Amino acid sequence: MSVTIYHNPDCGTSRNTLAMIRNAGIEPVIVEYLKAPPTRDLLKELITRSGLTVRAALREKGAPYAELGLGNASLTDDQLLDAMQAHPILINRPFVVTPLGVRLCRPSEVVLDILHDQQKGAFAKEDGEAVIDSEGRRVC
Repeated sequence: MSVTIYHNPDCGTSRNTLAMIRNAGIEPVIVEYLKAPPTRDLLKELITRSGLTVRAALREKGAPYAELGLGNASLTDDQLLDAMQAHPILINRPFVVTPLGVRLCRPSEVVLDILHDQQKGAFAKEDGEAVIDSEGRRVC
């Protein structure tokens, strides 16, 4: 199964998502989107395929969301996409692409809905929250 994760290694949710992909025995293509941002067209496609609006894919937490006034409801999707292109940190993460679909994996266990392969063993998030039991079954 081909899997791509748009990953930020500094983000716990992104790290947990990557770990669950690997717990299914899959080594994904990892795109560190802060270093190699998706093109505008690809970003728009990821958002559309995930069933989100552009605003829902916009990361509000931290800078530069407030500084750029992106909470202004009158801003268009094109203006929001422009901001995401100029400041990739505004792209909410992680987006994961598999043959079963595209999801913004927040919370991280959303990735389980688009992985064909079963989890290979127990998995707990970095904070200790159990997600997968020793038999590879989802607990939450």
